[in-house]
Amino acid sequence: MRIGDLTPAERRMWQAFPRGEAVDFRRPDDDPDRGGDWGPERTVRAEVIRALLLGGPSDDGEIAALRLAGARISGALDLQYGTVECAVRLWGCHFEQGPVLYGARVRQLNLSESFLPSLIAGTMHVSGVLRLTDCRVRGEVRLAGAKVSGAVFLDRAHLGEENGEHHPILRLNHATIGDDLWAPGLVAHGQVLLSGAAVTGAVNLDGAHLNAPGGTALHAESFTVGSNVSGRELHAIGRVNLRGSRFPGQLDLTGAHLSSPGGVALRASSCTIGEVWLRDAAPIDGVVNLRRSRFDLIHITPEVWPDRVRLDGLTYGSLAPALPADRRLALLDRDEDGYVPHAYEQLAAAYRRIGDDAGARAVQLARQRRHRMTLSWYAKVWGHVQDVTVGYGFRPARAMAWLLALLLLGTVVYGLHHPPPVEPGKAPDFHAAVYTLDLLLPIIDFGQDKAFTPHGAYQWLSYLLIAAGWLLATTVVAGVTRAVSRQ
Repeated sequence: MRIGDLTPAERRMWQAFPRGEAVDFRRPDDDPDRGGDWGPERTVRAEVIRALLLGGPSDDGEIAALRLAGARISGALDLQYGTVECAVRLWGCHFEQGPVLYGARVRQLNLSESFLPSLIAGTMHVSGVLRLTDCRVRGEVRLAGAKVSGAVFLDRAHLGEENGEHHPILRLNHATIGDDLWAPGLVAHGQVLLSGAAVTGAVNLDGAHLNAPGGTALHAESFTVGSNVSGRELHAIGRVNLRGSRFPGQLDLTGAHLSSPGGVALRASSCTIGEVWLRDAAPIDGVVNLRRSRFDLIHITPEVWPDRVRLDGLTYGSLAPALPADRRLALLDRDEDGYVPHAYEQLAAAYRRIGDDAGARAVQLARQRRHRMTLSWYAKVWGHVQDVTVGYGFRPARAMAWLLALLLLGTVVYGLHHPPPVEPGKAPDFHAAVYTLDLLLPIIDFGQDKAFTPHGAYQWLSYLLIAAGWLLATTVVAGVTRAVSRQ
């Protein structure tokens, strides 16, 4: 391209390029959204930028770079499959048409504060940093399969139209990012697609607003992150789908608002995550699906959980904050799969790991009561008997109370009606309390049981005391054994 074919604005840009100097057309009241009204004195053609980036002039001893601010870029900037050896910064510019960088190779790309109708940059390679800070993009940002050696910045970017279609508005699926994905304050009207992407560093979505009512706001299946995913104060209207993702650090959703009325609000099934934090979050509106996932820690209060959950196969190391078991048991009744034994076992194990045996027993007792609801009527009757008498074996103190009550009953009855001796003249002196204790305790033999034989109703009472003694004494011994094993 000849220098004589350029407008004054283009000539100024062309001459600054070999030395990497900045050309700034910005004015104090600039708004790139309305940059279509900017005049010819700050308008450059996309074809001129393309020619400059793919074969522009160079000066010996200087580092060429395109640093252009506050320009209106007319036409389509098409760098598809091109190789750009210099850094590109188009800051606060207004693009009349969406740039096309599909398959391009760029050293560094900065489009901060610019307005773009769209950005097509799938499979693009950036050897440095990609910046879209404070960008306003009405259509799609396509970065599927892109490879960025440094970080990607989308902080405070505004993507899509508020009442537009809720198709994917940001495509980073199967992209590879060598550092962080930085997007605090991101506003996306449409789906943010991160499925299959890999981020070596951390992901920051603090204060982001993802809006896809009735759809999926964040689609991040099989998403791999090297450290933490932060979504503090995240507002997501629509499903957040993290199925199969892996984060060795935290998934921090402190203060988040997750809403998908009538659908799934959070799907984090088959995930492996270090810690999940939903501290101080708003009550979740929609189903939470955590099936088959593995977490080291879950920090969430009972008030945050929704009315419906899916927890089958979920395993975790510990729960926070520290709460009594009865505060957490109500959640297990909300499982859409009904009675899920694994969920009770996990909760009981969490209490055992922190040495709260009483909490673990409370969970196990609740499990038996919940299981009873699934049984036939006669099994339910027997279950109620076990519950009332010994608390399914998890209430040894109750068993001791029954033993004492039966001891008192037998002492009174046999004290008033002595059973006759088996061999008159050879039997020891009769003691009603010791005789009753001999019936109740199956292991200890005081000699009273064998020396005296009751008849009629008193004999049936002795059978009852023997049967009850086996059941109750076994429960007491099991409780003592558990207490000793904790020492």
